[in-house]
Amino acid sequence: MRRMKILAPVAAVVLLATMTAACSTLTGAAIGAGSGAAISAGTGHDAGKGALIGTGVGAAAGAIYGAVKK
Repeated sequence: MRRMKILAPVAAVVLLATMTAACSTLTGAAIGAGSGAAISAGTGHDAGKGALIGTGVGAAAGAIYGAVKK
């Protein structure tokens, strides 16, 4: 029980640090997925495939933005 009381706050801090550091990557992936699905559906193609492609492109762009901006 004591170990869990120590481990839980440490895990929370690690997750928060990861989320803060990767914020631009996650945001880029989310925006890319949404826009990829919308564009694919609008052009009559499979929205799922468009979302997958958009997620990859958005995550890459977000990672590059995060590396350059910081």
